[in-house]
Amino acid sequence: MIYDVAVIGAGVVGALIARELSKYNIKIALIEKYGDIAMGTIKGNSAIVHAGFDAENGSLKAKLNVKGCGITEQITRDLLVPYEKNTSLVCAFSESEAEHLQMLKKRGEANGVEQLEIIKGDKLFELEPNLSREVTAALYAPTAGIVCPFLLTISAAENAVINGCDLILSFEVDNIESDGGEYLTVKSKDREIKTRYIVNSAGLYSDEIAAMCGDTDDAIRIIPRRGEYMLMDKNAGSLVKATLFSVPSEKGKGILVAPTVDGNLIIGPNADITTKTDTSTTSEGLSEVEAGAKRLVPSLNTRQVITSFAGIRSTPSNHDFNIFPSKNKNFANVLHLVGIESPGLASSPAIAEYVGQMLKDMGLTLIEKTNFNPKMERPKPFREMTDEERAEAVAKNPLYGKIICRCETVTEAEIVNYIHSPYPAKNVDAIKRRTRAGAGRCQGGFCSPRIVDILARELGGDMTEITKSGGKSYILTGKTK
Repeated sequence: MIYDVAVIGAGVVGALIARELSKYNIKIALIEKYGDIAMGTIKGNSAIVHAGFDAENGSLKAKLNVKGCGITEQITRDLLVPYEKNTSLVCAFSESEAEHLQMLKKRGEANGVEQLEIIKGDKLFELEPNLSREVTAALYAPTAGIVCPFLLTISAAENAVINGCDLILSFEVDNIESDGGEYLTVKSKDREIKTRYIVNSAGLYSDEIAAMCGDTDDAIRIIPRRGEYMLMDKNAGSLVKATLFSVPSEKGKGILVAPTVDGNLIIGPNADITTKTDTSTTSEGLSEVEAGAKRLVPSLNTRQVITSFAGIRSTPSNHDFNIFPSKNKNFANVLHLVGIESPGLASSPAIAEYVGQMLKDMGLTLIEKTNFNPKMERPKPFREMTDEERAEAVAKNPLYGKIICRCETVTEAEIVNYIHSPYPAKNVDAIKRRTRAGAGRCQGGFCSPRIVDILARELGGDMTEITKSGGKSYILTGKTK
C-alpha cells in the first residue's frame, strides 16, 4: 500500500494529528517505535492543560497553546477522556516576583488568554486554604485544566483507526529515502512503507528524523531535560484544587503542586539536562522536588508518596515550537515538528489542526469524509458506575464481579476487554495505562500477579512470556520447585 501521509510518533501530538487527518479521504499510517501507544514523553509529564500566559508573545507556542486549551474540553468529551477545568495559580513570594506576575498577565492577555486576574490576601487563601502564607500574590487563570494524558493519546489513536488510519507499532525509523519525485520510503530494519507525505512528530527524536532528511540546523537541536516527579496517594488529593506554580525561571515553569483527574496529587518536576533515555530518579532530585512543593504547600506530607518517576522533555534550542517543511528539495513533502515541549499537551489539539492546514498548503488534497466519526464509545469504568449499573454489568458479564485491582476498583471484565480490543494491550503497563489497574496505593503489589495470569490466559501463552512494558522486560523467569 502507498500512503498519502505517514505520521511518525504515536505520542499525544502524533495521535491527534492522525485523528485530524482521518477526517479526510486520504490513506494514513501512524507509526510508533514502541509496541504500544503513549510510550514516550507523554507517559512522564504533569498532565496540565496550560492556559497560555507563559509563552512569548508572537511565538507559535503561544498561538497554539491558547487555541489548544480552548478546544481541549470538546476533544476530551468526544474521546471520553477525563478532563477538569481546575484553574491555575502562579504564586509570588516577594515584590520582585509580584512584578513578574504583572508581566505574565500582560503577556497572557496579549496571547489571548481570558479572565486572568492577580489576587491577594483573603481571596487567595479562600481559594486555596493550604497555600503557604508567605505567598504575597498569585496570577489566577480560570481557563487552565488537567487531563489524563494516557487516555487522550490512546483514545485519539483509536479514533483515528476507526476512521481508517493504519496503526503500525514496533516500527523504529532508521532511514528515510526519497525517489526525487513523488514518493518517500520510511525504513525500519527489514520493513518499509511508501508514502507521499511524512509528518515528523517523533518527540525527543524529531531532530534525528529531521537529520535523516538533511535538516540539521542548530536551531532545531533537541536539548533533553529530565524532570522528576512524585505521585501522592488519593488521601492527599484534597490539599489543593488549582494547579499551583511558583514564578517561572529560565529552566521552565518550575515545580508545581497539582491534583490529577484521578484524585491523586502530583508534585514536580525539576529540570536537569540529560540524555534522551535517562529516566532515572535521584535522591537529590526528589529532595529538590519535595522542597519546591513544600514551599507552596507546607502541610504536604511526602510519606503519602506512592511512586516517583521521571520524564524527558524535548526542549528546543530556540525555545519555540518548530513546525516547518524540510529545506531539502528531495524531502519537500516532509513536515517536521521539533521541540514540542510544554505546553505541548495543552497545544496538541491545535497543533493537529495547524499541521492539517500546513499539509494542505504543501499540496496535499484534503476532501472531508461524509462519515467521519469524532466520538469514541466504551463502557463506563466500573469504579464510576452506580450500584444499579454495577448489578446490571455483572448480570451481563460475571467477570465484572471479580475485582482485580482493589485500589482503583478495576474488574477482570475491563482488563479482558482491553486485551481483546482492536489493538490489544499485551503487557502489564499497557493494561495500567488503559484501566488504572496497578496505578493505586499499592502500585500493583496486589493485582500484578493476577494481571499476568489473565494476560497469559487470554493471549494463549505462558506466564513467563508476559512482560511489564514490552521488549525484554519479563516479570517471571521460570517455575520454582
